[in-house]
Amino acid sequence: MSEKKINLTVYGAEVKCASCVNAPGSKETFEWLQAAITRKYGENKVSYHYYDLHTENQSGADEQLIGRLLEEELFYPLVLVEDEIVGEGNPRLKSIYQALESRGLEA
Repeated sequence: MSEKKINLTVYGAEVKCASCVNAPGSKETFEWLQAAITRKYGENKVSYHYYDLHTENQSGADEQLIGRLLEEELFYPLVLVEDEIVGEGNPRLKSIYQALESRGLEA
C-alpha cells in the first residue's frame, strides 16, 4: 500500500521581490524546505513542485495565483500545502510543519 503524498508547492522567481532583498531567493527557499522536511519527516511523504512566475505554460501551475503574485497582491516565494497558503515572502518553517502535520504527516 502506498500512502497519498502531501503536495507542497512553491511559486517564485529568479529575481527577488523588492521587499525580500535580504531574504533567500525563491529557488533557495524551495531547496531549503525540501531538505528540512525530508530531514524531519523522511523521504517519499511529500510531493514537491516549484513554479517560476515568469515561465509560461507550466503544467499544474495555478495561473490565478501567478497573476496575483505578478500584481503584488501576494509576496513570493509563496508556499502552499495542498491548496492552502502557509507562507509568503519569508515563510516560517513552523507554520509549514503545522500545515503538514494537520494533514496527517508524522515525524
